[in-house]
Amino acid sequence: MAAFVRIPKTSYSTLLNLKCFTSATCLRQRVAFSSTISTEFTSKRVRHMFTEFFKEQHHHKLVSSSPVRPRGDPSLLFVNAGMNQFKPILLGTVDPRSEMAQYRRVANSQKCVRAGGKHNDLEDVGRDVYHHTFFEMLGNWSFGDYFKKEACFMAWQLLTEVYRIPPDRLYISYFGGDKTLGLAADEETREIWLSIGVRPDHILPFGMKDNFWEMGDTGPCGPCTEIHYDHVGLRNAATLVNSDSPDVVEIWNLVFMQYNREPDNSLRPLPQLSVDTGMGLERLVTILQGQRSNYDTDLFTPVISAIHQRSKCPEYRGQTGEADKGSVDMAYRVIADHIRTLSVCIADGVYPGMSGAELVLRRILRRAVRFSTEVLKAPPGMLASLVPTVAHILGDAYPELHRETNRIMDIVNDNEAQFLSSLKQGRRVIERTLQKMGGSKVFPGSVAWSLHCNLGFPLDLIGLMLEERGVAMDTETIQRLALENEQLKAQDRVVDKQSCVDLDVHSLSELQRMGVPHTDDSPKYHYSLGQDGKYAIPPCRATVQALYCGQALVPEVQEGQKCGVVLDQTCFYAEQGGQAHDQGYFIRDGLQDVLFPVEAVRLMGGYVVHQVTAAEALRKGDQVELFVDEAQRLACMVKHTATHILNFSLRQLLGDGVEQRGSHVSPDRLRFDFSIKGSLSIQQLQDIEKAIQDIITKNELVHTQELPLTLARGIQGLRTVDEVYPDPVRVVSVGVPISDLLNSPTSRPTSVELCCGTHLLRTGEIQDFIIVSERQMVKGMSRIVAVTGDEARKAREAGHVLVQEVESLSARVASADVSISTTQRLSKEVGLLTDAVDSTAMPQWQRRKLQQQLKALQRTTNTAIRKLEIAEAAKKAQTLWKKHNKSSLVVDTVDADSISVVMKVVNQYSDKAPGAQVMLLSHQQSGKVLCACQVPKGCSSLSASDWALAVCTHLGGNAGGSAIVAKGTGSTQNISEALQWAEEFARGKIQH
Repeated sequence: MAAFVRIPKTSYSTLLNLKCFTSATCLRQRVAFSSTISTEFTSKRVRHMFTEFFKEQHHHKLVSSSPVRPRGDPSLLFVNAGMNQFKPILLGTVDPRSEMAQYRRVANSQKCVRAGGKHNDLEDVGRDVYHHTFFEMLGNWSFGDYFKKEACFMAWQLLTEVYRIPPDRLYISYFGGDKTLGLAADEETREIWLSIGVRPDHILPFGMKDNFWEMGDTGPCGPCTEIHYDHVGLRNAATLVNSDSPDVVEIWNLVFMQYNREPDNSLRPLPQLSVDTGMGLERLVTILQGQRSNYDTDLFTPVISAIHQRSKCPEYRGQTGEADKGSVDMAYRVIADHIRTLSVCIADGVYPGMSGAELVLRRILRRAVRFSTEVLKAPPGMLASLVPTVAHILGDAYPELHRETNRIMDIVNDNEAQFLSSLKQGRRVIERTLQKMGGSKVFPGSVAWSLHCNLGFPLDLIGLMLEERGVAMDTETIQRLALENEQLKAQDRVVDKQSCVDLDVHSLSELQRMGVPHTDDSPKYHYSLGQDGKYAIPPCRATVQALYCGQALVPEVQEGQKCGVVLDQTCFYAEQGGQAHDQGYFIRDGLQDVLFPVEAVRLMGGYVVHQVTAAEALRKGDQVELFVDEAQRLACMVKHTATHILNFSLRQLLGDGVEQRGSHVSPDRLRFDFSIKGSLSIQQLQDIEKAIQDIITKNELVHTQELPLTLARGIQGLRTVDEVYPDPVRVVSVGVPISDLLNSPTSRPTSVELCCGTHLLRTGEIQDFIIVSERQMVKGMSRIVAVTGDEARKAREAGHVLVQEVESLSARVASADVSISTTQRLSKEVGLLTDAVDSTAMPQWQRRKLQQQLKALQRTTNTAIRKLEIAEAAKKAQTLWKKHNKSSLVVDTVDADSISVVMKVVNQYSDKAPGAQVMLLSHQQSGKVLCACQVPKGCSSLSASDWALAVCTHLGGNAGGSAIVAKGTGSTQNISEALQWAEEFARGKIQH
């Protein structure tokens, strides 16, 4: 740990004299504090004062906020704490060549979202005045530098000297120990606070729940000390600390990373001590601006004012609970919070969608729309109109909000319109369900859950709508379905417990302590292209440096044991940068006939770990020879270079607004996600493929070179993604030497990216390129799936075959004889061919064309069938009319092959006899019965749906419909009995 942090002498005297503050002194300080809060401490200045304090006075490096989409961390939906971007340091997995590996003291303001997952404040937002889905976390970190004493002194100095918060308003909590875990109380921290001058009765011990912080079920953790603020003052508020009192709130948490939570739940001391602090900007600004509600600060008041102006609803009063009549103030808070979250997330590339973080954002947007339209009665588009106000408030700290304002507004407007349409559809479903309930006062939970999952209908909105009708919701079924859904998700999240490529923090530290050098993986780039056009990937000799088995480093493993192998050098590519890891095997000296297949390859903290199941005993120090699966590697190289060219071509054709949102390269195909409004047109798909084909045909050289990161970032046209890059960094350029790009900024446009992947040496090896899929994942983001080489050739051939089949079917539809059976057969062929076109790997532009043709054919055949059925139904209805023209109740059979024809006969008969109650049954050879009925509008004695349901249930089937028309099916061998039963049921109802 570094020497004691240097604090100016004046600071020490101030801190030490705090012990003898009199109440009069405190009162004077509070008066001075109150007189400046409203004018001096704007949110922008508070944020700036924090970062400058740590930068200028305590030599911290300022680090930009990471986007709210976590970098390569599947355990998180959103970045929910300031430490998320620093997890690789805490876990020991940081790339030793990256700038992050050099961090010792850093500070920043981090954008955080807590909605969904472990930390979920969504349902609390609006109900009180301090919960948020989006907030800013001010934090300072030490990684193996200072520890408890310095962290506490810095925090106290900032709060009491820089922000001038009265010390008597502040209370300190610390870890009071846990006997069951054998953890003693953190008396060291208590003594530090006492030495600073905090009164003993303001320093309070708490247990694991409040004062022991953990990253997750496993990983770095430790005791924490929290600073709380009493809004009231002039009293002892110790009993209100950690009691959920709105008067005494936590403002800063200082976490001391001392332990690692092991898989067996034990705690093991960390090899490096770290500090992780977090202070919510919103709560701090509330204090400094003399408010009791976060929503009364300048972070929110401009948005709330804009909501009032655009919605014309009553002014915001800041009420909560029963005092908030009609939940108007709650609606203000929900909308103000949610539009900040939507703006920040969309600017960072998280769009409303159907799974994961995208699904959570979709629910946030729909919750905001619901409060906007249902409670404030605001017009459509009001929500999006607030985005420029959000950008004005936060844009200085997060300039991407200014750049993306128009895109954010478009996405919010599009999703709002979609949800309003879903609301109408959902209301219709609710009304139909209520009609079918037959007086029941409990709404089916399965219907409510379906509305929630499929239409995005908020469950609380369903509950309110049902409450207005005096109906309750089946919450028991909903809870069961929600639990089943969560269990399915949990199964998807299950990680392979036998993985041996993820070294834990202790093993990584032990490797460093033992002096094991980081793996030299430069041989992965040692391949060449022969004159015969074939790539040669030479084997690589290496020494076993370490073996990892059972979560520990071991000297040897025996046959059959799964283990991680760390070598001094390797030619295997570890999974990173979106490219799949290499496959292959290695052999041990002296055992040339025994293969050790490599199952996975991962880069962990500078060490490349190869997962193998030992075919024979393997020991530290053994000499091995590694052989990469050349076909698999080459396939990945082809797809990776093609991905770069695709990225370049999209930007050339669609403009620089195209931003990469993700990619994955595997031997069989490539996937590329990018931001775009709408889907690509047929012409755009063709143009992109042609542009890529041109580069392939030119057989351009692919240039690679390592450069200092700062120099590489200056290359004109360089494309990067949100990743932590090593320094130096590898630059990949297609067609233009990197020296030309550095020396001549006017060089012709080309694909140039920072990339650690393995690439072709010439573009001609791609051979062919076909986009086999392009679709919108969520509003504003599309995904392309493409194939190359032989797969592309096969896709072309498959497309050609389907084109011929569609042309043949079109000709047969045009010349078909006019009969229902023939037209139905052709309609079925159209459906089967549509399925084939939808599912076959073929050029996407060609698929879209064929889909359009097939839709037209489907309309043609459906129209022909409908006309033929109407004509046939008219004849049958006329025959029945002659037979029953005087009857008010008609129950009879009709010869028809489909329920559609039966229904049309009933309709046409009812047109001829509008006062008659009609039911027709069609008895099929199989014994199946088709049933359709209709009763006059306003008939109170007999409901069509009840009639059809009763008859079809009697026949062992089911039915549905409205009070006027209904249809269903059943089965019987005695149609006469069925007719008699149907007629008797109707007469009984009519007579009753």
